[in-house]
Amino acid sequence: MISIVPTGIFLEIPTGFDAEIRPRSGLSTKHRVIIPNSPGTIDSDYRGEILVPLLNLGDTDFTVSSDMRIAQLVLRTSISIEWSIAEELDQKSVRGDSGFGSTGVK
Repeated sequence: MISIVPTGIFLEIPTGFDAEIRPRSGLSTKHRVIIPNSPGTIDSDYRGEILVPLLNLGDTDFTVSSDMRIAQLVLRTSISIEWSIAEELDQKSVRGDSGFGSTGVK
C-alpha cells in the first residue's frame, strides 16, 4: 500500500528549473521502503506542499516520524522546447530503433 507523506515544505521553484524527489538509500536497504515513482518531478509552476509517496515492500510496519529523512530533493535546470510532428526522423543512428537491453550486447 502506498502512503502519501506530507513534508510541511512548500517551494517556489523558478522558471527554468524543476526539482526531483529521490529516495534515500538507507530507507530502501534497511527498511525496504521505496518511492514508487522515483524520481518524482516537481515542475516550476507547482505551488502546493511537497508530498512523498512511500511504498513498504517489507514484512513489518514502518512508521514515519516528524524528524525522519525520507527523501532528498535535487534542483535541476530544465529546458522547454516546442515539439513538432514529423513523418520520419532527420538523423539516423547506429542503434536505430533497437530498444530495451540492446546496448552493450554484441
